[in-house]
Amino acid sequence: MTSLFKKRSLSTILVSATLGAALVLGVFFIVKRWSYLPLRSKVQRQITPRGSLSGEEQTTIDLFQNAAASVVYVTSISVERDSLSMNVFEIPQGAGTGFIWDEKGYIVTNFHLIQNATGARITLSDQSTWDAQLIGAEPDKDIAVLKIDRSDATLAPIPVGTSKDLRVGQKVYAIGNPFGYDHTLTTGVISGLGREIKSVTDRPIQGVIQTDAAINPGNSGGPLLDSAGRLIGMNTAIVSPSGSYAGIGFAVPVDTINRVVPQIIKNGSVIKPGLGIQVVESNFLRLRGVIGAIIANVIPNSPAEKAGLMPIRRSANGKIQLGDVIIAIEGVPIQDGDDLLNALDERLPGDTITLQVASVNGERTVKVKLGELKEP
Repeated sequence: MTSLFKKRSLSTILVSATLGAALVLGVFFIVKRWSYLPLRSKVQRQITPRGSLSGEEQTTIDLFQNAAASVVYVTSISVERDSLSMNVFEIPQGAGTGFIWDEKGYIVTNFHLIQNATGARITLSDQSTWDAQLIGAEPDKDIAVLKIDRSDATLAPIPVGTSKDLRVGQKVYAIGNPFGYDHTLTTGVISGLGREIKSVTDRPIQGVIQTDAAINPGNSGGPLLDSAGRLIGMNTAIVSPSGSYAGIGFAVPVDTINRVVPQIIKNGSVIKPGLGIQVVESNFLRLRGVIGAIIANVIPNSPAEKAGLMPIRRSANGKIQLGDVIIAIEGVPIQDGDDLLNALDERLPGDTITLQVASVNGERTVKVKLGELKEP
């Protein structure tokens, strides 16, 4: 039994050794063969010359290179306190884009980017980062102005164009920081003009530019440029169920920006013209088929009171009597309170306007010198 066991063990060892040697030898030859494969794959194909870039390509490249220095990365900051240690931490709240307005360090971006923030940081194209101060904002237009403590000739203000002569089909270029990818260029055309979107205050922004240039989260606040590299709008919103690019983007027109930003820099806010009235809610009017801006209240000593405009009031027997309804301004029909705000939007305190007013006594024309808007 013992000798048979030893004999079988020796046979097993010899067979195993033989198989092991064969396996090692096989692996050696396989490795040896494969070792030549990388040498074969290192033989490169000959590169085919591409020739010069097309004129359109070179124009786009030049436009991007010239504009990129004017585009900044905006990070909004919120401050939170640790409940255990009571230490205060700065937490990045959101990110977007902005652009340099002038050499004094003023930055323009969307209001909704910094709406609930306690601070903001700006990263310039040279990758330097600066704390920013909020100078002021116009929430109704989704515009905010920040300032960094840097004022020198190396800052590159963005060239400003106009939006009043834009045409559908015109090429446009959007630069921004979508999803954190800095200085991304997308191209497209103007898809529509004169659009209207709602601001964060739920008031309409009129004259908005519609484009099919890809705009994604992070593009907000970035510039929309024409083929001359001029600012024609500020990318603000997209229409998309998923929150990502779906072919429809909107930009606040540069003429609005160019009217609002200097006022914010000078005054910290926008001085708006006002009649000194409160009107009935637009939704209430639409539900009842009423056309015009019904005056609900007239502020004492306001331009409206001086012009003799009358609000809704109660008669001696307690019945509600309709006052004046503004149906047109300078011949432009007024459907509701939103139309009234839009009609006043491009005017200044001190301007005199002509109102067409309807009441139970018929229609009449009233001239009013606008005052400064006082929010109720």
